[in-house]
Order: sequence, then C-alpha cells, then structure tokens
Amino acid sequence: MARALSLYVEADTFVQKLDPMVKLLYILVAILIPFVILPFRWVGAAFIVLSCLALLYARVFARVVPLLGFSFLILISIVIIQGLFMPGNKTPAINILGLTFYKEGLLYALTLCIRVLDVLLAFALLVLTTRPSDLIQSLVKRGLSPRFGYVLSSALQVIPQMMSQVGSIMDAQRSRGLETEGNLWTRLKAFLPLIGPVVMSSLLETRERAMALEVRGFSASGKKTFLYERESSTLDRVLQWTLIVVLILSIAARFVLV
Repeated sequence: MARALSLYVEADTFVQKLDPMVKLLYILVAILIPFVILPFRWVGAAFIVLSCLALLYARVFARVVPLLGFSFLILISIVIIQGLFMPGNKTPAINILGLTFYKEGLLYALTLCIRVLDVLLAFALLVLTTRPSDLIQSLVKRGLSPRFGYVLSSALQVIPQMMSQVGSIMDAQRSRGLETEGNLWTRLKAFLPLIGPVVMSSLLETRERAMALEVRGFSASGKKTFLYERESSTLDRVLQWTLIVVLILSIAARFVLV
C-alpha cells in the first residue's frame, strides 16, 4: 500500500479548503499578538483554544496528540528548570520530594509552556490541513522564487518521506521473518540498522529529483504557469480581513494599556 508523502489529512471541511495564505496569516497573528503585542497568558491560551477548535473541526486533532505527548516532556522540563533555578526566584510555592518550587519560576514556566503550545498548534493547523503543493503554489504566485518554493516543499516532505521509507524497510524485514515488534529493546534493535539505508536513500532521491527538474526546465527563465489555478473564496477574504483587523486592534490595545 502506498504511503502519503505529506502530513496532510484529507477531509471535507472548510479548514482544508481555506487558502494557505490565510493559515500563514493566522500563524503570524497567533505568534505576534501573544508574544509581542499583548504578552498576557490569557491571550496565548485563547489562541490555543482557537487552534484546538479548528483542529477538531478539521478532524485532524488525533494526529496532533502524539506530538503533544512528545512536547509534554519538554514542557515538564521547562517547569522543573524554571521553577527551581530561575534567577529571581524568591517566593516558595510548593515543596515536592524536598525540592522547593518558586512562584516566580512557575509563572514564567507557565508563560513559556503556553507559547510553545500556541506555536505548535498553529503550525499543526497549517501542516495537517494544507497540501504542500497548494502552499508552495500560493507563495510562488505571490512572488516567492520557485527555487525557494521547491526547497520549502522538499523540507515539508522530508519527515513523511523518511517515515514511508522506514515503513517499507520494516515491512520487508517482517516478510523475511525478522522480529520488529515487541518491547522497547526489540524495536530499538530493529530500528537502528535502518538509519543508514534511510539516509542514503534520501540522498539518492534528492539527486534524482535534481536531475529530473533540470531535464524538465526547472531553471528556465520566464513566467511560471500552474496546472491548477486556485481562486480565493469569499470566506478566505473574510477571514483574512478579520485576522488583519484583530492584529490592528491588538496593536491599538497595546498603546492603550501602555
């Protein structure tokens, strides 16, 4: 069975049909407002909730759960390090196993955790609901160099491509009677020998792609055309202007609060 070489999840929802530029604008707004313009924890939390609702509606939230599980380890380390060792810790908050966590460090760790989740979920919304080809086409049509567009497209497909190769090699190993399932040690022994072949295969594919692109005139000068032309919908324009207005109002609110 063929494996998809992107993280995009096909679903018939308006989120998947949105112009990729709207989702890029959402990422910009979701980072600028809680990080720079209105750096309050509740603002970042609001964007986290908004991203989660969009992911749920797009039927892709289940794909984010493993990523959240991995990021949980990072968040826990942030809480421990900042809660115990942040310069400026003065007010004891809680004692766990003889370790004193301080209020200042825990509040700062909470801010960092909210920002990490905000960025993670905003980018997940783009990657899981947008075809890489649609994203690159939108950027190239707005002036991005086709060369840089191809580099970006390749970067978006590296992980899915390597996952596909690992899956194919492990299927081949299982068909030959090799044990690839079981406890952690068994899986690790099966996975480690795959690193070399997967990396070499990726390098060879990169060279073959470069040759194929050169033969097809990728470097040729002149205006580029597209097989499928996508026009912005009314919903795209409404959401785009809504995000711009929210950004402007946030800047105005910043001056009022300051």
